[in-house]
Amino acid sequence: MMAQVEVRAFVNERGVSVPAGSTALDAVRALLPASADQIDGGTARLTDSRGLPVDAHEPLVNGAIYRVVPVRERLADTAVDGDA
Repeated sequence: MMAQVEVRAFVNERGVSVPAGSTALDAVRALLPASADQIDGGTARLTDSRGLPVDAHEPLVNGAIYRVVPVRERLADTAVDGDA
């Protein structure tokens, strides 16, 4: 049996193939480098097809579906003067 050379995944509804052993973030970086930088910088995060958070450094599996979404500030973190 031959070892798998590439893994196919989907990021924001676009297919991408990356070397076997890659992470979810590697798949994003191959397709959307600016989005990968946002994930690294904490202004975006990665979710699965259901919208659940995903560790961007998890190993990639064939057919995985990811979405890059912005990180929103929590209301408690953005209280206006006098609201606290």
